[in-house]
Amino acid sequence: MPSPPEIPLAERLRPQTLDEYVGQRHLVGKGKPIFQMISRGTLFSMIFWGPPGSGKTTLARLLSKNIHAHFDQLSAVSSGVKDVRQVIEQARKRRYELEMLQTVLFIDEIHRFNKAQQDALLQAVEQGDIILIGATTENPSFEIIPPLRSRARTYVLNPLTIEELSQLLDRALEKDSYLKELNVSFEDTDMLIAYSGGDARSMLNGLEMCCLLAEDGGHVTITQTVLEEAFQRAFAKYDKGGEEHYNTISAFIKSVRGSDPDAAVYWMARMLEGGEDPLFIARRLIILASEDIGNADPNALLLATACHEAVHAIGMPEARIVLSQTATYLASTQKSNAAYLAVNTALRDVREFPPYPVPLHLRNAPTGLMKSQGYGKGYRYAHDFPGHFVEQQYLPDELMHKQYYSPSEEGRELRLRERLRLLWKKRSY
Repeated sequence: MPSPPEIPLAERLRPQTLDEYVGQRHLVGKGKPIFQMISRGTLFSMIFWGPPGSGKTTLARLLSKNIHAHFDQLSAVSSGVKDVRQVIEQARKRRYELEMLQTVLFIDEIHRFNKAQQDALLQAVEQGDIILIGATTENPSFEIIPPLRSRARTYVLNPLTIEELSQLLDRALEKDSYLKELNVSFEDTDMLIAYSGGDARSMLNGLEMCCLLAEDGGHVTITQTVLEEAFQRAFAKYDKGGEEHYNTISAFIKSVRGSDPDAAVYWMARMLEGGEDPLFIARRLIILASEDIGNADPNALLLATACHEAVHAIGMPEARIVLSQTATYLASTQKSNAAYLAVNTALRDVREFPPYPVPLHLRNAPTGLMKSQGYGKGYRYAHDFPGHFVEQQYLPDELMHKQYYSPSEEGRELRLRERLRLLWKKRSY
């Protein structure tokens, strides 16, 4: 039987043309942003934000090839300012000495560059010496400096769908010189795809490892045991891009909302074992802390926000401990959705009613003309009164009897309710 090549399967199958590229139709489909760039033969600096194995590197290479540009690649993990400046200097020589040859600089994991390293790119991008394509798995809003973001377009790449991964799997079995010599069968193809979690590279390299483990006289039967050996973990039914993703996160949120810390930590463990991004879980906890706990326990939001920062700082596997602490606390503490209901009701009124004018006594009056028109007249400064409160109208006349916030009688919110009852005796707190 043929020996497997030294180059990994995912690299052997890397598309050589855009027609072979699978996924991201919202970007490369006809009439979509990157399709339009390709059609015009132009390329702009851009940031690709997406999960591992979603095709960021491949797309960068194909775009560079399409405009016949020189392609340079750096990894933010191992490169520094010196490497960046060296690439830029060579790019300038190509641009001005070699008939305007463009250079595409692809930086993998660009979010790992510090501010000084990102600053080193600004002038070259601004002047067009390089076309920067950065790849990141982290939110560029938090990880890429604003001057660099403003000089580049940001495009979101999605995890590959089950159908797209199936297409890649079929292509691998039909076209790869090593695999097509084998007789490969699966107990459950969907299980291999689920293990990949939407990551094409993980699926293809996992497939190759399965063949190495299970090949017997040219025959390969890929069972659950083989998959567990290849991926070095037990199967957890969790597809990050499919129905189980939404079912599991729903069960997790409802368990926390329902004050069941045991169920909450179980569903969280299912997600982590299935390869879920821990920052996704942390973000959901922040939302939940306001939506389902709110002012019943204001510490919940502080803890959830600190959890997100901690998970971002330390990563897995230690992040699981922080997530567990936060999830079990949020599940165990008192609950209220009063703040959530308040803003939704207010938004409904904003959308349904005209934009009623701000009452004159609440308006700012920086000029004499505004004062002469009554702006600010009659406003009573709360701190000038006993208890730092004075009853006056704050809503527009048309909504003056509306009440949006109705505190519950849970936790800290009970104290807020009692105080509001004393202050606003005509309202139903």
